[in-house]
Amino acid sequence: MFAIFKTFFLLGWISFGGPAAHIGYFRQTFVEKRKWLDDADYAQLVALSQFLPGPGSSQVGFALGYKRGGLSGGCAAFIGFTLPSVIIMVLMALMASQVTDTSVFQNLVHGLKLLAIVVVADAARGMYKNFCKSSLTVGVCVITAIALLLLPGLFTQMAVLLLAALIGVFYLRGSAQKVHSSATFKASWLPLVVFAGLFIGLPFVAHLSPSAALFNDFYQAGSLVFGGGHVVLPLLQNIVGDILSQDTFLTGYAAAQAVPGPMFTVATYLGYALMPANPVTGALVATLAVFLPGFLLLLGVLKNWQQLANRPAVAGALSGVNAAVVGLLVAALYQPVFTSAVTSAQDIALILVGFYLLKHLKLHIVWLVITFMVAGVAQGFL
Repeated sequence: MFAIFKTFFLLGWISFGGPAAHIGYFRQTFVEKRKWLDDADYAQLVALSQFLPGPGSSQVGFALGYKRGGLSGGCAAFIGFTLPSVIIMVLMALMASQVTDTSVFQNLVHGLKLLAIVVVADAARGMYKNFCKSSLTVGVCVITAIALLLLPGLFTQMAVLLLAALIGVFYLRGSAQKVHSSATFKASWLPLVVFAGLFIGLPFVAHLSPSAALFNDFYQAGSLVFGGGHVVLPLLQNIVGDILSQDTFLTGYAAAQAVPGPMFTVATYLGYALMPANPVTGALVATLAVFLPGFLLLLGVLKNWQQLANRPAVAGALSGVNAAVVGLLVAALYQPVFTSAVTSAQDIALILVGFYLLKHLKLHIVWLVITFMVAGVAQGFL
């Protein structure tokens, strides 16, 4: 368990760039380097996270830990990956605008956003080679990317994933592995019952204490989010907009984009501000509440997901979804990763240097992070 925690804890300090970049970091660490699983199994975890509400990249990290060490491994992976971001967000809440408004900080974040482009592009390239081997899967990938570039949004994402799954069921099931007919998928009902019980029951007890009210608000938000951290922000703003000032909310949003790890830790910042009498408790309660629904749903289907995935129809659907996931990464590479980072020819030059360092010199990701941080700060003085 400590080995799992340590691996994810170190990743948590350097995983900048949002969910798409995290998927790239995870693939590089656990598929290419540590070989905990192969690309096919990894893509299935990514595809599963796309269909469930909650923090997509954190769900993938939890699933990786779960496959390695059961429920304790999943918890160790989640705590390890999330703890650095939580620590930084608490410190951000303490220092607030004194840090986030400085030019040096903004330049440093800019350099890390450029690194995210390198990581996401590398992930898209690697997954394209593995899952887009026929004209049909390439077409699914391209159509998915075009749809999300032209009509970005949750509805488009769910529609293209559903369409890709249907294409896979009818046209990509021929190479799927067949399993014994008696093998049936069984959900793990306890996590699903707990999820439903909390979702329905929490509003009735929210009035009992400030902590209960805070837990309910963030649990409800986490239960309704498809598409990752950017989507949770409008939900949270609707919930806490009347309590917190707009400046406080936007500062938390900016901090969540700047720090490594999952963007859902915006809840850490907001929880800290919402319970001034006991801010650290508020930060921890809000963080746990916003992550919990996604993990309960994941546990409900993860244990037998591989057995379900081996069935020809389901495996065909996954082949289609895997190709669509590559398209999702390609679209994410442009928006929000590329558009929020690249502003000059110098940025493009630094990205090219990053690809050379990563793919040809095989520079460790820690040194890449340091290189791009220094380069980002240096650009501010040019």
